[in-house]
Amino acid sequence: QVQLVESGGGLVQAGGSLNLSCAASGSVFSVNDMGFYRQAPGKLRDLVARISSRGTTKYADFVKGRFTISRDNAKNTVYLQMNSLKPEDTAVYYCTMIQYDTFTTTWGQGTQVTVSS
Repeated sequence: QVQLVESGGGLVQAGGSLNLSCAASGSVFSVNDMGFYRQAPGKLRDLVARISSRGTTKYADFVKGRFTISRDNAKNTVYLQMNSLKPEDTAVYYCTMIQYDTFTTTWGQGTQVTVSS
């Protein structure tokens, strides 16, 4: 099994920055996607960004140009640098990993990001 531990959430003013990280441990297969979703109260969980083990990235339109996802394969860790934050970015951010040996998806516990206006 894989465990994901997130860190880096918090409270920031609009226009500020935060950096989320998510470290995977356990039985990590080398071919995988890691990423972040977010869920605001009363809304569905949406993809924010994801990155493959080869470094291919995908971003939601609402974060393009503001957020950057990266990863360190040696550490099984993914990072989300969030700049120019807006109040509408306020949500719980969940880390996820899809492993392509078993096609299983693992979720982190979530970390709160709050952007004040």
